[in-house]
Amino acid sequence: ELHVKRVRQGKNSTLSELYIGGEHICYVLEDSVREEKIPTKTAIPAGRYKLAFRQLGGMHGRYSKRFPRFHKGMLELQNVPNYSYIYIHIGNNFSDTSGCLLVGYTMVYDRDFDDYEILDSEKAYVALYKRIIAAMEKEEVYVVLQDMIQPEPKAKRKSKKNEDEKDS
Repeated sequence: ELHVKRVRQGKNSTLSELYIGGEHICYVLEDSVREEKIPTKTAIPAGRYKLAFRQLGGMHGRYSKRFPRFHKGMLELQNVPNYSYIYIHIGNNFSDTSGCLLVGYTMVYDRDFDDYEILDSEKAYVALYKRIIAAMEKEEVYVVLQDMIQPEPKAKRKSKKNEDEKDS
């Protein structure tokens, strides 16, 4: 199982941490979690979803050409209520998600726009994809999405007075 723990919410983005067997693998970026679904702009509901290969469509064709040595199909989350074509794929910000899960090794929070981005996406995707396909050859693989969203911590400034009071 891949455990995707949603930990931060931006204005248009949701940042998660992806774990396998308790090991932090990478970050995940999705659209915002919303009460009411906006097509291609809303994170999928928390839950447990089976992964399967999707070998049709434009994305599959692009990824087959981009990664001809190992691509077996898009990693698609199955049976997501009221959603379809939910993939794990490469991208950096909420405009790349279209309701899917993006992966990356590095995360960035932009305070000016109150949103998250992820970087090193292709490297994270390739490593994760190879790990997932190896597991899928042996058994069913699931993604578990959990909502654990906390507000972005505010930067606190320490005054000299506060530091002096702590030392006494």
